[in-house]
Amino acid sequence: ALGQVVSDSVTYEVVDGVAVITMDDGKANAVSSALQAGVNNALDRAESDGLAVVITGRTGFFSAGFDLKTLAASGQPAVDMLNGGIELAIRLLSFPRPVVIASPGHAIAMGVFLSLCGDYRIGVDGPYRYVANEVAIGMAMPFSTIEILRQRVTPAALTRSVLLSEVFTPANAVANGFLDEVVAPDDLMPRALEFAKSLSALDATAHAVSKKRLRAGVLAAMREGLSKDLDGWQKQFLA
Repeated sequence: ALGQVVSDSVTYEVVDGVAVITMDDGKANAVSSALQAGVNNALDRAESDGLAVVITGRTGFFSAGFDLKTLAASGQPAVDMLNGGIELAIRLLSFPRPVVIASPGHAIAMGVFLSLCGDYRIGVDGPYRYVANEVAIGMAMPFSTIEILRQRVTPAALTRSVLLSEVFTPANAVANGFLDEVVAPDDLMPRALEFAKSLSALDATAHAVSKKRLRAGVLAAMREGLSKDLDGWQKQFLA
């Protein structure tokens, strides 16, 4: 099928029975409100098509995180973007079908948080960074994103990530829980598609119900964290 554009920066296509969602804003795939809307529209289609999903980026980037221009401009758009990013993470964690992340490069801040919400994460060899850099850039780590990290990375990596802004790479990302597998760049999409296709053999209802059970705790903790975060963001950006 031909790629269907769902927004300026997001395309949706069905390849070999797999829903492929590609983020490409021509730059670093900033998690703007526009990009979020595009991904949500694409997820709506995947859900109605009842397909396993592969989410990927552009060469060199899965996503470098929230749009810093929007944050710098402050006001309600900043609050909406931050809230929307966490809502998208919650949606991915609770998506009824399998979600495979195919990361072609850097995953930074909200970019790494979104990648940690997939069910299986494939990255590529290269000089790429997987980092929650909030503390390095002068932000306290949000309550909600601590929960995203906690449900996926190793305990040692959690402390180093949240408190020390440690930069992980494809060379150590699997051992620390940031990725499940690393392949050569040219093998990324063939491997992601092959793997996602194999997941269609799973019982869809059993997958969805098991996912709800597995992630009930983290989703509840994220909702609680998000209400605290939102309170803080409103004080910070609407003051």
